[in-house]
Amino acid sequence: MSDLAALRRAAERYALGADRRDKALWREVLADDVEITGPGFAISGLEANLGSIDHLAHTFTATRHIVHDMEVILNGDSAEGETRSTAEHRMATPEGDMLLLWAIRYQDQWRREGDSWKFTRRALIVDWEELRPLKGTFA
Repeated sequence: MSDLAALRRAAERYALGADRRDKALWREVLADDVEITGPGFAISGLEANLGSIDHLAHTFTATRHIVHDMEVILNGDSAEGETRSTAEHRMATPEGDMLLLWAIRYQDQWRREGDSWKFTRRALIVDWEELRPLKGTFA
């Protein structure tokens, strides 16, 4: 697998881990010293960041993170770049189920560890958001 494919796979595993509430997937792609920041939060260290999955499960009934495209600069065993994504968050409210959509960009830094790439930093930027009623579910 090329380095660029492995970096994209790390972003996709991160997204899948969030959506499946699977901490093992995040362990695959987050370095022990990872720092993840975003609007109103900054979390340092792998174990502390794994707690974000618990927060997702408590706050939203479901999520779907879609990785769109990436710009990456490789420098030996490190890389940096931007990952553009959409994050969909389903929420139960007294008015009914709502869908919170975010157009997001991650400012990413990775480090090669053995045969894999791990995030050392992810800075979440929300470009815009939309909140709308969810109009049905399909089984």
